[in-house]
Amino acid sequence: MACTAALALTAGCGSGSAGVGNADSGTIHVLVYGDAGNTVEKQIVETFNKTSSVKAVLDTIPGADYQTKLQTVITTPQAPDVFFNWGGGSIAPFVKAGLLLPLDDLIAKDPALKSSFLPAVFDTAVIGGKSYGVPMRGTQPVLLFDNKQVLADNGITPPTSWDQLLDEVRALKAKGVTPIALGGGDQWPTLMWFEYVFDRVAGPGLFQKAVGGDPSAWASPEAAKALGMLKQLIDAGAFGTTFDSVKFTDGGSPALLAKGKAAFELMGSWEYATQQSGNPQFAKDKLGYSSFPAVAGGQGDPNDLVGNTNNFYSVRATTKHPEAVAQFLKLMYSDQFVKAQLAIGNLPTTTNTPQFLSGSASPEYSGYQYDLVKKAPSFQLSWDQAYPPAAITPIHQAVQRFFDGQLDAAGFVKAMQALPAS
Repeated sequence: MACTAALALTAGCGSGSAGVGNADSGTIHVLVYGDAGNTVEKQIVETFNKTSSVKAVLDTIPGADYQTKLQTVITTPQAPDVFFNWGGGSIAPFVKAGLLLPLDDLIAKDPALKSSFLPAVFDTAVIGGKSYGVPMRGTQPVLLFDNKQVLADNGITPPTSWDQLLDEVRALKAKGVTPIALGGGDQWPTLMWFEYVFDRVAGPGLFQKAVGGDPSAWASPEAAKALGMLKQLIDAGAFGTTFDSVKFTDGGSPALLAKGKAAFELMGSWEYATQQSGNPQFAKDKLGYSSFPAVAGGQGDPNDLVGNTNNFYSVRATTKHPEAVAQFLKLMYSDQFVKAQLAIGNLPTTTNTPQFLSGSASPEYSGYQYDLVKKAPSFQLSWDQAYPPAAITPIHQAVQRFFDGQLDAAGFVKAMQALPAS
C-alpha cells in the first residue's frame, strides 16, 4: 500500500550521498525515503549533531527507487547504520539473514524507546519476539471518507455496520450515484477492502497465521465468508464498472469524491492532505471521515484498524556505534520531533503527541486519528507490507483479478497460498 502517496517523490539533499554507508568510523549513516518528509529528518540530524561526538549523516534515496536500492545496499559494507522501513515483512528477510540489531538491549537501558510509543504501532516491528524498529514519521490508518453533501442529499449517514453499507450502496446506485470511488488501476486501493473485511470477519489472527507461513488460513471458513461478502458488495454495484481505469495516484478517485460523483472512498489517512491540495474547499467544508463498519457476528473488534502503522528506523547489526544510535533513536519521542512532524501533517504515535495536537495542520482530524490508533486492539499492517517484497505484485494481481471476476474464491485462495512467507 502506498504510504506516501500524497507526497511528491523527490531526491533528498542530505549531508551524504544517497546510499553511501558508514565508511568513516566517526559517523553513523541514516538512510531515509526521499520525499517532502525529509525536512524533519534533516532537522533531527542537525539536533543530534550539536551534542554528539559521533556525527550522523543523512542519506536519501528517491521514493520510487527506495525499496530496490535498499535491497541492493543492505548486504554490502556500504549499508547504513540506521534505515527507514515499514516494519513487518519489509524487514523480515533482513532479520532472517541476521542483518539487523535486536533493540531489546537498548530498550532495557532506555525503556522509553518502547514505552513512549502506542503499543499497536510499536509491535509492527517486533519479529520473533524481538524488537527491530523504533517508530518515526507518522501513522496512516485507512478510513472511510465521504462527501457530506452527497450523503445529505441522499438521506444517508456514514455506515456503522456492513448491512447498512450494503443498503446505502443499493440506494445510491438506484439514484445514479457511484457509491464508492475506487482507484483500481493502482491495485493497492482495492487491497484495503480485503484487509478490513477479513479482519472484521475473522479477527487479526487469521492473517497473522497466514503471513507467518500457514497457507491453510486462506482456505478457512472465515476466509470464504469474507470473500463472499466482498463478492456481494461488488455485485451490488458498489464500485461502478470502470474502477480499473481509475487511479488514486493521478487524482482520479479523489476527484470522484470531491466532485460528488461518488459518496465514499476507502483510503489511507493521506486522503485528507490529497483533498486539501487538490480540492481545498471540499476538504474544508464537505469531506467527512469515519471508521470501517462492523460485521455482525464477526470475530474482529470494530475498533481494529488496518493501514500503515508507521514508518520505522531499524539498525544494522554491525554498526560500530550502537550507543550513538541509541541516542539518535531517543529523539524519535522528543517534543521537538513530535511538533515538527505535526507541522508537516504527519501524526506521530508517541504518548506525548496529544499535548501538541493543537499545533497540527488539522487538529480535529489529527485528534480523531490519534484516538482511533490509541484504542485499537489491533492495527494490521497492510498485506503488501506485512509480506516480503517479493509478494507485493502477486497480492496486487490477485485482489484486482478477484474484483474483476477473473478469479473466483478458490482461485484467490490458491494465489494467496502461493505467497512467500515472511
